[in-house]
Parts: sequence; C-alpha cells; structure tokens
Amino acid sequence: MKLRKALEKAKSQRQENKVLEAGTETETDIRKAQKNGWAAPVYSRSRPCRINPEVAERYRSVCLNPSAAEIEQYKILRTHIKNRSASKPIKTVMLTSAWSQEGKTVTCINLGLVFSRSMNQTVLLVDCDLKGQDIHRYLGVESKNSLIDYFLDDMPLNDLIVWPGVDKLTLISGSRTIMDSSELLSSHLMAKLVQEMKDRYDDRYVFFDAPPVLERSEAISLAPLMDGVIMVVEAGKTAKKDIIKAANLLPKENFLGFVLNKQK
Repeated sequence: MKLRKALEKAKSQRQENKVLEAGTETETDIRKAQKNGWAAPVYSRSRPCRINPEVAERYRSVCLNPSAAEIEQYKILRTHIKNRSASKPIKTVMLTSAWSQEGKTVTCINLGLVFSRSMNQTVLLVDCDLKGQDIHRYLGVESKNSLIDYFLDDMPLNDLIVWPGVDKLTLISGSRTIMDSSELLSSHLMAKLVQEMKDRYDDRYVFFDAPPVLERSEAISLAPLMDGVIMVVEAGKTAKKDIIKAANLLPKENFLGFVLNKQK
C-alpha cells in the first residue's frame, strides 16, 4: 500500500513539471532547457510502461518507497560511488556477483532508483543477462525489446528504452532470450554501445546488471568497458574463496568494492 501511494505521488509531481523530451533532444535543446537551470526529462516518446507495485514489492524494489528503512543504506552506497568520482568520473557501473541468486539485480534496481532521486541527473538501467533478463520482470514491467534486438535486428538504441513511470529513470530489459550471449557482449558493437550510452548525456549514470562471474564469461568481458564495478555478496552464503576467485577475474583499476546483501 505504501509503495502504491508513493508511485501515485510521483505521478502527480511529474504532471506539474515543465520538462524536456528525452531520447529525442539534441545538445542545443539540452542547453536551452538548462539556460534557466537543470530540467528533468519526460519520456513521452520513449516506450511508456508502468511498474506493478505488488510485483516490485515482492522483489524488494524498496527504494520506490521514500520512507523505506533500507533506502538509507542505498543512499550511503550512492555517496561512496559519488565520492570515488571525485578523482575520476564514474558514469558506467557494472553490478555482478560470484554466483546467481545473491541479489545483484535487486541491488542494481534499488541503486538506480536512489540515484534517480538525486538532483540534476538521470539513470539508465541496462539488463545484460541475456539468457534470462530480470530487471523488467522484478518491476512488473511489460517489455519485449532489449540488447538482443540491438545486436541481431539493428534496432536503434532509442527504441529499446522503456520509461517505467519513475522520474529520471529509464531501462533496457526485455523478455527475449538468447543462449550465445557472451559473443554479443564481448563484441566490438557492445564496446561502442557502452561508449555511446556513456557519452550521450553528461548527467546520466548507467548501471549494467551483468551475469555472475563464476558461472558465465560476460561479466569478465564487460568489466574493462566500465568506469566502475561492484560485486554483490550474499551474507552467510557466498564462500570467501569464491569471493576472492571472482574478484581476481575483474580489473582492479575500476573495482569499486563489495555490497553485502541480505545481512541480518
């Protein structure tokens, strides 16, 4: 119930904003919008979908609710990432884990939500687990298109982006799956796409939900393309030797650290 009320309040606030068409604007449009201060975008030309509050609550998307007890922990994580940006800009961040079911997707979603609450910035969530994408599913969002359509069908980037009705937040995640995902995510096209997402808007943070390091090769291929890498560890479950093994497979120069998930 609290989550539903929070979403309704956010919708009301959006209707009062004077904002810019995201996904279609040029740099000139952005400068005009920023002339009298930063303007948050709307996404009327992106594919509109709506979060299902019951599904989102079931999958622990707690940061949709501004009064959630857990939101302060994600704000602390946000602050750590921004502090690390002081010496080197961090705009693209990959979240991974040693094994599956340790909470990396939930962490990615909540981190994106709490970043979207910050002033003067937008957030894009990108689902890179192409064998079974979960971001849209965890939010209860109906979405078919994803990175697979970009690689295999030449679908433009803008056509992949979904706006789930949350201010300053968009996502790329869909129901289509593919088994040979490592070949796509390790390709030159993926490197170009990451760079495009990073360079397109100065105020955008991009969070990539990547497969587990010890189960699949995709995270190892993606990690060097990122400004930062975070590994999610499940309290009381992930073995220390597995954490060390997984961390050693990731580049140390952009490794931001660990998130301890499900801590009692």
